[in-house]
Amino acid sequence: MAFRRVVKGTILIGGGAVATVFGLSQFSQYRNKHGALASVEASECRPLHMHSTLPSRESQLEALRETCEFDILIIGGGATGSGCALDAVTRGLTTALVERDDFSSGTSSRSTKLIHGGVRYLQTAIMKLDFDQYRMVKEALHERANLLEIAPHLSSPLPIMLPVYKWWQLPYYWVGIKLYDLVAGSQCLKSSYVLSKSKALELFPMLRKDKLVGAIVYYDGQHNDARMNLAIALTAARYGAATANYTEVVRLLKKTDPKSGASRVCGARCRDVLTGQEFDVRAKCVINATGPFTDSVRKMDEQKVPNICQPSAGVHIVMPGYYSPDNMGLLDPSTSDGRVIFFLPWQKMTIAGTTDTATEVTNHPIPTEEDINFILTEVRNYLSCDVEVRRGDVLAAWSGIRPLVTDPNSKDTQSISRNHVVHVSDSGLVTIAGGKWTTYRSMAEDTIDAAVRAHGLRAGPCKTVGLFLQGGEGWSPTLYIRLVQDYGLESEVAQHLSNTFGDKAFEVAKLAQVTGKRWPIVGNRLVSEFPYIESEIEYAIQEYACTAVDVIARRTRLAFLNVQAADEALPRIIEIMGKKLKWSEQKKKEQLAEAKKFLYYEMGYKARSEQLTDRSEITLSPGDIERYKKRFHMFDKDGKGFITIVDVQRVLESINLQINERALHEILNEVDLNKNGQVELNEFLQLMTAIQKGFVSGSRLAVLMKAAEENIHQRDRISVDRSGGGL
Repeated sequence: MAFRRVVKGTILIGGGAVATVFGLSQFSQYRNKHGALASVEASECRPLHMHSTLPSRESQLEALRETCEFDILIIGGGATGSGCALDAVTRGLTTALVERDDFSSGTSSRSTKLIHGGVRYLQTAIMKLDFDQYRMVKEALHERANLLEIAPHLSSPLPIMLPVYKWWQLPYYWVGIKLYDLVAGSQCLKSSYVLSKSKALELFPMLRKDKLVGAIVYYDGQHNDARMNLAIALTAARYGAATANYTEVVRLLKKTDPKSGASRVCGARCRDVLTGQEFDVRAKCVINATGPFTDSVRKMDEQKVPNICQPSAGVHIVMPGYYSPDNMGLLDPSTSDGRVIFFLPWQKMTIAGTTDTATEVTNHPIPTEEDINFILTEVRNYLSCDVEVRRGDVLAAWSGIRPLVTDPNSKDTQSISRNHVVHVSDSGLVTIAGGKWTTYRSMAEDTIDAAVRAHGLRAGPCKTVGLFLQGGEGWSPTLYIRLVQDYGLESEVAQHLSNTFGDKAFEVAKLAQVTGKRWPIVGNRLVSEFPYIESEIEYAIQEYACTAVDVIARRTRLAFLNVQAADEALPRIIEIMGKKLKWSEQKKKEQLAEAKKFLYYEMGYKARSEQLTDRSEITLSPGDIERYKKRFHMFDKDGKGFITIVDVQRVLESINLQINERALHEILNEVDLNKNGQVELNEFLQLMTAIQKGFVSGSRLAVLMKAAEENIHQRDRISVDRSGGGL
């Protein structure tokens, strides 16, 4: 009864607040109708022929070199730059795009994976009567609906729970979330609702029970950000845009306007990063869409121009899937330092983040141990004490640089703009900066509109509302069943291919090799616990993958899900790529070293490995030390003080278990701190201490040795698959 009274009171309290924004929400009806009309126009009146096959990178580079002059040249292959390319080419403009690294190699692949309007921005808009913030949220909610429509294979609605621990917060949060629904209008994904304590715990059993009053559930979108970015770029290429990754802008080209005598940007000197070859790309308009690197390109245009980008680092961590329900996220609206933390299921894992700290612009942002521990602390505050949140369960971590900007068009050039900014310099360079992932399309539309006006380009209207991205048009939720039936793929693999490639999944399936097993018939996995298969590597090359990092980070998401699994998959990935791209042995070694460096620094492997070092303190009790020594000596029969692969193989043979030598090398290497090819007793005790403290989890050597001890007389099979948890 108390809960019902609070809900009734909530409705009365919220009624007035809802009424105050009802008039503004009517604007959504016009936008919805406008969007629907644009959707029809986009689908029925596409200006260019769409290529059935994707042009090769070589042919794209040739187009860049040989085309006399493009209408538009875009610098930057993130979500915004790729969106600009798609917008421009579908308006009938000849379009070029260059990216010095890989598509989505920067901020666009390191997001929270949400497609959202921003609940916190709406709160600010209401509390401060900030109409600009309101418009930003409204625009983002419109774009959320569009993105879910044009890429249904890569995105989906996600319910997110906001747990409430004080009675007075229930009406407060309920009003805010209902306003969020109201602003979305007819594009509201699903209506939010209030849950009792018992129902909240039923849906999110890991939640902390103490003082829990109830919860509110609302809906936002979720996507595979790097694949979404890639889909935008590939769609632009299929419509005729000349897009090339690993193509760096060395300097901007300029010419003197014969009428005004002013210097005007007319293209860029580019360099193929892979070959070193340089060439000029000329264009009537150059667009700077380089995210955190906005100012470096602006300074190519005018050296003395002030910086407008104020970069902020956001760290995320990935934990095993058992930390969250399969289809329910969690929002912590107010962390200990006032930030917002999301806790979300993604790709059968759990993402937690993000932080928000000032940083320097860099190509290789590194997650810090301080940020990782901050997120873990906040997670502990919301999860049940029955769930031990361990540092060792952090499977991957990354830092993304968010390009917050000041508006050079504004009189107040010091204040941060939460919206995107489009600026045209005196020489005609068009810069698009700021904004958020969700609004990439409207940012691109505003940018191309500005470019058309500033340079007098002849172009049609924007046609990207409702325009399907590659893989989306022929996709359906049951497409994976055809993949299982037609090709003999595992169901999990088929679902993964369907949700990654959409209607192009059949092209990947055709490349899959026969396994030689009764089932599955085709599709050899790269690593046992993830549904990525070897044919995806071959297909990734068709999608412009040039390095091993492109594959583990962006064509697949293995590096973002489990750095150790990505590390183990690298030799096979490089073997397949080397064969297709005709790499020398030296090139393969370089690729392996670069990929390992990427995993070590940028994906959190360094922070993970530092949880167990040769300087780690042993704090086991005397009883535990004796127990672990006894276990160790089962393998060290000769009393050498260390164990090797030979020792492990001997014990495994005694219990009728065989593990190939490569796997054993990997298992011992996880614990071999001084990398001398053997595990000393001290290293083993350091490992067991780290496991006991929760710093390390999923150690295969520890699992294997414990299982051997328990089953040495029973001769049972021992599982040495990576586990998500510790002992």
